[in-house]
Amino acid sequence: MSKEQREIDTKLVQAYQSGNKEALTQLVQRWHKIFCDKAYWIVKDANVAKDIAQDSWNKIIEKIHDLRDPNTFASWSLRIVCNKSFDWVKKRNRTRQKLQTYNYGEEADDFEALDEKEQMQATLLKAIKTLPAHQQMVIRLFYAEDYSLKDISNTLNISEGTAKSRLYHAREKLKLILKNRTNEK
Repeated sequence: MSKEQREIDTKLVQAYQSGNKEALTQLVQRWHKIFCDKAYWIVKDANVAKDIAQDSWNKIIEKIHDLRDPNTFASWSLRIVCNKSFDWVKKRNRTRQKLQTYNYGEEADDFEALDEKEQMQATLLKAIKTLPAHQQMVIRLFYAEDYSLKDISNTLNISEGTAKSRLYHAREKLKLILKNRTNEK
């Protein structure tokens, strides 16, 4: 985000905190699509992403008067969107684990139909999904979204050291998982 964009957001947040309702409308116009995109990137369902974005706005409106540094609106609000998205994913995963039964025979047939590159991608995605949610997020932000460690730390409200550590441990786990899978073949 450019410095000018951040300054505009800062002024809009300050205006809304001072009682200007139009400022909120402008913030929503500037950020709603970004919130939907970020939520979709995590939950992979457009309708759910829209609901999460709306829930995030409700929380932002409720808490924006407590935001001491309006300059941090971007990372603060995106953190709310990410947290709500992760909560939804965790809830969905708990529900799936209760209901899901695997049919390994069908899964193996589907896997053989893929070409080698697709198999590698599928294997990698499957391995990433076995990581804890906090490591999955760091991996996705770093590699898929091309975030820097500083951007990751701001978005997730963690230190750069923690972001670096999570990325390192996620990579190590992925190496181990992928090594074990190739040894099984």
